[in-house]
Amino acid sequence: MEWTGARYADQPTVEVGTRIDAPPGRVWDLVSDIRLMPDLSAELQSVEWLDGATAPGVGARFVGRSRHESLGEWETTSYVVECEPHRAFAWAVGDPEHPSALWRFALEEAGGGTELTQWMRMGPGRSGLSFAIDRMPEKEQKIVFVRLREFERSMTDTLAAVRKLAERTEGTQA
Repeated sequence: MEWTGARYADQPTVEVGTRIDAPPGRVWDLVSDIRLMPDLSAELQSVEWLDGATAPGVGARFVGRSRHESLGEWETTSYVVECEPHRAFAWAVGDPEHPSALWRFALEEAGGGTELTQWMRMGPGRSGLSFAIDRMPEKEQKIVFVRLREFERSMTDTLAAVRKLAERTEGTQA
């Protein structure tokens, strides 16, 4: 990721992608299983569906608990805002009309495999990062850049873990 000088109000984004030698259905089963995500993330500690939901669907809610060395521990409620099996899964953190972040997995069939992309956008709603920016407004661009780089590394690791799980499972189902 290159320096962009973005501010939080710019709603900066980050995106990573990978090719997986498994069909979109298998990859979908992994990326849409929110209970699996804490196993693939250093920051996300636990996730659970709310309101009796047991699977993703537009409007479903889940709570996530996270921990970061510099930011501490926190809990957020997210809303599924897009759910198209084998194609896309997205959720808004906090208020779906004014989220603190928007996250999305996109899947595309590619020659018997899957092109998987993970994307996220900061803001426009306030997040934990907003408090750091409030304390050090002169460092806002650096704070945003560092956090985007952390997201990029974490997302890259998540996609590598999904690829490993999907390909291992595919290889054992012959």
